[in-house]
Amino acid sequence: MSGNVFTAASADVAEDAVLGAGTKVWHLAQVREQARLGERCIVGRAAYIGTGVELGDDCKVQNLALVYEPARLGRGVFIGPGVVLTNDTYPRAVNPDLSQKSGDDWDAVGVDIGDGAAIGARSVCVAPVRIGAWALVAAGSVVTRDVPDFGLVAGVPAKRIGWVGRTGRRLEEKDGVWVCPDTGETFIERDGALRPAGPAQEEENHG
Repeated sequence: MSGNVFTAASADVAEDAVLGAGTKVWHLAQVREQARLGERCIVGRAAYIGTGVELGDDCKVQNLALVYEPARLGRGVFIGPGVVLTNDTYPRAVNPDLSQKSGDDWDAVGVDIGDGAAIGARSVCVAPVRIGAWALVAAGSVVTRDVPDFGLVAGVPAKRIGWVGRTGRRLEEKDGVWVCPDTGETFIERDGALRPAGPAQEEENHG
């Protein structure tokens, strides 16, 4: 472990887990073997971080969230209370002959989350799926397909209902350009994806 790491007395952190400087692991949380947490991460009460899971710097995993391997989280990812990131496409406790499944009887698949994205409370992300950078999953959603960068999704199953900026606020459309009400940052939507509207984009539009 790096310096300035805090682990509550009741937390269960594997000896070979790597915790970056300034990371905090709170009461009853479990961080499994070979997990790698970046700097200044927060793992809330009774949260679970699976074997080999990777978190970038400044991630927040709130109370009772379950992050199963082989999940990969970028920098600054927010995982709300009670969120579940699954890892089994076809879950079964037993094989067709009713013999108990072992770790060799299935292939774990993970959830990949881009920088700055946020997963709302009690949402479920069904692996394999990718949540794009700065995307926002509304509370209580069930995500079964990839979410684009800056995408705002909600529902069961989750569907895209808009776009959000880096602050999490919903973008507003003005004359074909999407604008963040907080930062003034502008975006262009094309082929179901959102791209920053900068000088290079404007040159392309006029080309």
